[in-house]
Order: sequence, then C-alpha cells, then structure tokens
Amino acid sequence: MIALIQRVSEAAVHVEGEVVGQIEQGLLVLLGVEKDDDEAKAKRLMERVTTYRVFGDEHDKMNLNVKQVEGKVLVVSQFTLPADTKKGTRAGFSRGAHPADAERLYDYFADQCAQALPTERGRFAADMKVSLVNDGPVTFWLQV
Repeated sequence: MIALIQRVSEAAVHVEGEVVGQIEQGLLVLLGVEKDDDEAKAKRLMERVTTYRVFGDEHDKMNLNVKQVEGKVLVVSQFTLPADTKKGTRAGFSRGAHPADAERLYDYFADQCAQALPTERGRFAADMKVSLVNDGPVTFWLQV
C-alpha cells in the first residue's frame, strides 16, 4: 500500500463540478492499493501518515505531525501509484489490487484516518479533479 502525501495549505476534490472533499491546512493523501494489501497494512500506513512529521515547529523544523497542528486529511484513491513504470512508455497496472479489494481497503484506510482526525475523501473510481496548494512544496512517498 502506497501513500503519496503532500503538505497542503488547501486542497479539494471535485466530481462532475461538485466539491466532494475539501480541507485547509493538512495532508492530501493519494492512496494506491496493491494486490497483496490488507487491513493490517492499511492500518499501519494510516498510523505512519497521521504521525509523519512534515509540519514546522517554532524553529521551522519538520517536527510536527498533522494531528499536532490540528490539520485535516483528504484521502484520494490513486490507482496509478502501484503502476509498473520500469520500462517502455506505457505503465503496466498488474500490481494494483482488484477494484473491489482496492475500494474496500481505500474505505478502511479513510475510516481509520477519520477515527484519528478530521478526514475528507474523494470518490473512489470517479473522474476526479484534484486541486491543491502544496505548502513548501513538501511531498513524501510512504509505503508499507
């Protein structure tokens, strides 16, 4: 399971012109689910995401996590993250989870985040338009 996290001052997801998820300060989480992922991996990744120190302290050092700055999380499904891009000019998607499994684990991950802090989400398998202001820019790839 992969989370591409971006520290944002704002982010939103639109589906067919409607805002389905929106946050101010926090983390935009693009979530990719791989074939062998399960609830244990989803929970572990959620713990890493919500405790990863990407926000500045009083000395402007990245020592604070999203909970400590009272930020929010916006979780967006991203089936292209597990893509195989090692050769050629077109990605292979054989490493990604079956859509039903991916949706179940996406929902589980987002629900686990919501138990820890305010969480918004995109809409699984929708044609989403994601807008964000990456603060820094700060972007990290977390994988379990």
